[in-house]
Amino acid sequence: MSATQHEKAARFRALHDGPGAFVIPNPWDVGSARILAGLGFQALATSSAASACAAGKRDGGLTRNEALAHVRLIVNATDLPVSADLEKGFGDAPEVVAETIRLAAETGLVGCTIEDSTGNADKPLYDLSLAVERIAAAAEAAHSLGFPFLLTARAHNFIYPNPSLDETIERLQAFERAGADVLFAPGLPSLDAVKEVCSAISRPFNFMAGIKGKSFSIDEIAAAGVKRISVATSFYRAAMTGLLSAARMVRDTGQFHFLDESLTTAELIELMQAGVKS
Repeated sequence: MSATQHEKAARFRALHDGPGAFVIPNPWDVGSARILAGLGFQALATSSAASACAAGKRDGGLTRNEALAHVRLIVNATDLPVSADLEKGFGDAPEVVAETIRLAAETGLVGCTIEDSTGNADKPLYDLSLAVERIAAAAEAAHSLGFPFLLTARAHNFIYPNPSLDETIERLQAFERAGADVLFAPGLPSLDAVKEVCSAISRPFNFMAGIKGKSFSIDEIAAAGVKRISVATSFYRAAMTGLLSAARMVRDTGQFHFLDESLTTAELIELMQAGVKS
């Protein structure tokens, strides 16, 4: 790999400034990162849940040091730009979030997401004023790095009961004013909702595919005004679904018919090598 962090950052920015929408898939280890690069994707993003599950933990179960160590593996796996899901920034206070951004940049990342979820089931979202302060601190840290590190701000109220589209839009607009470069609201229920959100903001919007009944075609999502499409844990879940199907076949039937549709090791290695050269 030879691309510098500045070069990756410039390529990542260009993807957001160019025409149409692009897909940013979510690998969970070096091999999956290289396979996705070998398939021709132009950027990668970590998923906090997939990263944690790959380590045998629940989403949110990685410490900041563990998460950043994992991020570094993904960054070094290919020459592609990488953004990271850094959850709530590993702390409540704005200054902690800002420090997380600075540490994240040191891993080679060219972007990250920060959400407004608290991790507290009794009060799952930060009050709007604190949520905005956190994004403002993150944006100040990101924009002082000397290269275009893209901060994505996530409004999570559609992940929790009794969501309001008006509240989502209010939060996204406030995050935009606070300096976020990209905006994100997982769990939007329909294409009409996606369109309404995209028309209410001026920064690029990230749509998260991967929820049954709330995932649409790339063409439909792009037509709604979306710039970036991530897949969260869905590729990891698809891989684990294949593992479970094969393992259950062996356990329950004593047969190995899953091999008839499986890639060979040589084919996997060829894809991974292509990803290294991308």
